[in-house]
Parts: sequence; structure tokens; C-alpha cells
Amino acid sequence: MKNTSLIGGIKENFPSGLVVFLVALPLCLGIALASGAPPLSGIISGIVGGLVVGTMSNSNISVSGPAAGLTAIVLTAITDLGAFELFLCAGMIAGIIQLVLGFVRAGSISNYFPNNVIEGMLAAIGIIIILKQIPHALGFDKDYEGHESIFDNGLNFNYFTDLFDAIHAGAVIVTLVSIGILLAWDKIPVLKRMKMLPGALVAVVAGILLNEIFKMTGSSLAINPQHLVVLPVPQSLDDFKNLIVTPDLNGFINPKVWIVGATIAIVASIETLLCIEASDRLDRQRRITDTNLELKAQGIGNLVSAFIGGLPMTSVVVRSSANANAGATSKISAIIHGILLLICVLSIPVILNLIPLATLAAVLILVGYKLAKPATFKHFWHLGKFQFIPFVATVVAVVATDLLKGVGIGLAISVFYILQGNMKRAYYLSREKLDNADGINIKLAEEVSFLNKAAIKKTLKNIKPNSTVTIDARGTSYIATDVLEMIQDFANIRAKEEDIHVELLGFKTSYKDYERDEDSHILITHRRAM
Repeated sequence: MKNTSLIGGIKENFPSGLVVFLVALPLCLGIALASGAPPLSGIISGIVGGLVVGTMSNSNISVSGPAAGLTAIVLTAITDLGAFELFLCAGMIAGIIQLVLGFVRAGSISNYFPNNVIEGMLAAIGIIIILKQIPHALGFDKDYEGHESIFDNGLNFNYFTDLFDAIHAGAVIVTLVSIGILLAWDKIPVLKRMKMLPGALVAVVAGILLNEIFKMTGSSLAINPQHLVVLPVPQSLDDFKNLIVTPDLNGFINPKVWIVGATIAIVASIETLLCIEASDRLDRQRRITDTNLELKAQGIGNLVSAFIGGLPMTSVVVRSSANANAGATSKISAIIHGILLLICVLSIPVILNLIPLATLAAVLILVGYKLAKPATFKHFWHLGKFQFIPFVATVVAVVATDLLKGVGIGLAISVFYILQGNMKRAYYLSREKLDNADGINIKLAEEVSFLNKAAIKKTLKNIKPNSTVTIDARGTSYIATDVLEMIQDFANIRAKEEDIHVELLGFKTSYKDYERDEDSHILITHRRAM
């Protein structure tokens, strides 16, 4: 029964694993090159992310590998340390720190990310994917990753002018044909049911054949080699061994290496937790990942990757979203993608080097559209400004800066709205309402912090002489000291001076009783004074 289940899982998840492999291959290479690291280091990271992290993690959708968000840190670290071998020690240190974070249960921080911020991050990732793949789709690439953003010290108008000055007709044809195939596989029922022949594979094969026809006919439509996948091609076992770099263990006595390792661990862990939260939302079955186990898996993955010459890794939204959209149902898909990366490096790099980046761009552009489709923006618009504004702010900030800064801005705006709502909650009555009230009943919230002080103060200020006021704290477990003092002053001083009858319900005997102790339920009733 177990074997049948495993075979069924492989059959069901092979198409999605293949799609993720096709998406991950150029990204692994591109991130390695952008990081100033050997090309193979990105592939090694992808293989370990698939096989090691994929096996240990209990996330069913998430796929790990080298992350674009770490590129700047890695590039700067390699330059400062002066050797890639020393940097690999930092990668091992990062893995150890992540393991510790997993054991101290630091993964629970992901529970505090609001849904609108997570959805905003996903939509922003979709927009970035599209922006970064447009150059590949048009046949104009400054690097593997394409343009990082249209924002470069302000709005980068060169993003548009460079593209349209250098459009390559052959790449455009390959992109359009690939998109047509992918859409047909997604819309036509007969093709959609062909799970073992995914549209992405058909699109890639069609892209290779088209370009080979262009080359054989001597057409100007032939795509230049720099716009094809580039994998190292070892001629012998010794060549392959020479491609693998191992860490210089002397780095463990270098303070700079430890600082880099700690930095990578913190950034990689936060990115992973964000991406896990997003991946769980992409899971059609809404399964919940154990984030503490995920940190442990990432830690072991980074240890193994660095030990055999690979880049640091995180859970990556691009691969994970491609995985979900391709119909993945379990982590077997991520493991299959790792196996395919390993096989391709060992056996068929020559064939893979025929793949036009334009056809891979087509796959990613459709993934990006599904993440940032207009329906998502419309959904948050209908939820109201308190949901829509943090969502849009996260989208704009992530696209304009980077993932961590963008999410930080989105969180800050969400917290602002939460605090604003909390400040009003505990309690504000307008002067008009107070004038028309026979008796004024102020029922305090469960928790009354200093943030509520202004609202309560304004209400008390608006109470007219000769009024009857009840301040009800029977459902309140915590009141800040400064708020208690303010109520006490109102009841003992102003109320007596202005003949205001005050009834205090449920207040505890002293300030100490309001310390945050869930076992304390002693409540008493006061009249006039506390």
C-alpha cells in the first residue's frame, strides 16, 4: 500500500517537478553569476534544496534553492572576505544558527504576518517576475536575472528604452509560441488532462526546435548563444571535480566570517518564513507547515550546501508558486526537481544549453500573472481601505525596494491601522452623544493600554457636570497604570467638584493586580472612589 502511494505520488507530481526544474535551472545559474560565485554553486544549492530540504521539510508546496534576496549579501561578502572558500564557512555558520533557531522555536514569528501583507508580497513577486522576464522574452538580457527593477535611483526609464531598442524578433516569436502552448495546455480540456506531458516541457521543446530551425536556415531570427541556458560541460570526471569548491575551514577563526554567517542566517530565515507563509496560502488543501521544522531543514540544507560548494538557500516564492500552479500535491515535487537538476548536471548539459531563455521567460511570465492578477487587487479593494492600503503599499514597496524592506513597510502600515483601531476601541464618545445620554456607560475593552489613553481622556473631558457615569471594567484583564491614574483622578477630584456621580465596576484592588497574570480573576465593585 505504501509503495503504491509513493508511485502514485511520483506520477502525480512529476509534471510539477519538471516545471519547477525548468524554472529553477536558469535562476540557479543566474543567481550564482549575480553573486560573483562559480556557476555550479547555484546548481548545487538547487540540488540540495530539492533533495535535502525537500525530504526533511513538511511543506507540501515550498521549494528551496538559491535566493535572489541574498545576492547582494553574498556578492559583498565574497568581495570582503577575498575568497569564495572562506565564504562557504559563513554558509555553514548560517546553517548552524538556523538549526538553533529551529530548536528554540523561532519559527512561530511567521504567525504574526497579516494576510494582506502576505498577499501583497505574492502580488509583488508576480510583478517582479514579469518585469525581470520581459528582457528575456524580447531577446535583450543584461544578465541572467534580467532587470531587477524598473526603479533604480528613482524611476529607471532605461528599463523601457533599452528593451525597445534591442528587441530580437526570433526571441519574440519563441516567447509567443511558448505562451500559446502554455495557454492551450491550461485551457483545452484534452491537453489539460495530459499530466505526464506538461505544457512547460512541450513549450521548451518547441522553443529549442524553433531556434534550431532558425539556425539551420541561416535566418537572422536565430537566437544568440548569450540568450540560451549556459551550463558548464565537464569533459571528464576530473573536470567535474574541479568545478566543485570546498570550504576553507580556517574561516571559522575569522570574526568577519561569523558576522557574515549570522547576517545570512537572519535574512535567510526571515525570507524562508515569509515564503512558507505564502506557500501555505498557495496550497489548495490549505495544509500548515511546521515552521520550526522548516528552519531546521533549512539549517541542515545550508550546512550541506556550503560543505560541497553551494550557495546559501531559502524557501523561494518563484519556484514555490510555479510548483503550486503546476499542480503539485506533495513535497515529492520538490524532490523530483532536485533529482532532475542533479541528472542534468551529470548527463545532459549540452542539450540543456540549447534552451532559449525566451521560452523559460514565457513560463515565468504566466506564473507572475497568476500571482498578480487583477482579481486579487479587486478582492482587497472590496475588503475596505484597512485591508487594501497595506496590501498595495506592500506591493509597491517590494517592487521598488526588496522583499524584506517591502514586507517591513507593509507590516508597519498594518500595525499603524491596528494601533489606530485599538486607540479608538476603548473608548470614545462624541460630545453630541454625551449631551443626549440619560446615563453614560463606558465599558472598557479587555486590554486597555497607553494607546487608549487619549480616547478615554477625551470622553471623560466631554462629560458635563451633574451627569451619571458608569465605568465598567468587569471584562477587562489589563489596564495600564497611567489610564488607571487618570480614571482615579476623574472619580476622586473632578467628579466631586462638578457633582458627577461615578460608578466604577470591576476594578481590581490595586495597580499590582493589573500585572499580566492570566490566573488573577479577583474583581471588586467601587462607588465614587477607587
